Amino acid sequence: MTPVRLLLGLLCAVLSGCTSVFLYPDRVQHLADRALGTPAEDVWIEARDGNRLHALHLPAQGALKATLLHLHGNAENLSSHVHLVSWLPARGYAVLALDSRGYGRSQGAASVAAMHEDAEAALAWLVARGQSRTGPLIVLGQSIGGSVAIRMVAQSPLREHVTAVVADSAFSGYRRIAREKLAQPWLTWPLQWPLSLLVSDRFAAVDVVAGISPIPLLLIHGERDIIVDASHSQRLYAAASEPKTLWRIAQGGHIDALRSDSVQARLVEYLDRIVQANND
Repeated sequence: MTPVRLLLGLLCAVLSGCTSVFLYPDRVQHLADRALGTPAEDVWIEARDGNRLHALHLPAQGALKATLLHLHGNAENLSSHVHLVSWLPARGYAVLALDSRGYGRSQGAASVAAMHEDAEAALAWLVARGQSRTGPLIVLGQSIGGSVAIRMVAQSPLREHVTAVVADSAFSGYRRIAREKLAQPWLTWPLQWPLSLLVSDRFAAVDVVAGISPIPLLLIHGERDIIVDASHSQRLYAAASEPKTLWRIAQGGHIDALRSDSVQARLVEYLDRIVQANND
């Protein structure tokens, strides 16, 4: 993003009183020629405002261990992001990958508030299916999806149905990430504090992360993340209550940890333990 575009975007966000500057949805079908490698079913979920939300359900291969609700990052849509979790069904974990309003084939306009509402609508859809069909429910969010996952589960009336939360490359607050981005270009550096103070922080994950307890929380962050500094997950971890776990991936960048075979194996081992403890 150019400094001028960032400055104009933040000014628009301030003037409109919203946080839409954080979202870059599109309706392009990305990676259309790349095989998903696992069966997928189209799912349609009704948003609070009546718009239809598109999701992909990836059934587990073999015995079902649990179902993960996947909340992706702020750019593109699930047609690209679903590839980050398409390996899970082969390990026994079904996935419901959601496009919030304004993304991909989902109707409506994108907003941070809509992302939280739509995440809960997807969770409600899974709960309505019944545990006999879904197994335990786990919420996995990446980037802004990780922040949404934390806040949604911490405050949701459906939280009793959630067995674990996994947040990959999440940021702790909108104001802090805005200030960090404003500090990077020379054009906006002098304005980083006054402008960031005008960005709404009402959805900041760090303010509510302690409320996830006693649901287990796993935070994953790459040490080489240049989009969201790993200190954000460190702040979330410090503010969270037990049970909590933080993995700082030495060679990891932004939401790329799950591309690693070793991290995939580590995550499955972690989830297997959580699911087993839930079943005992």
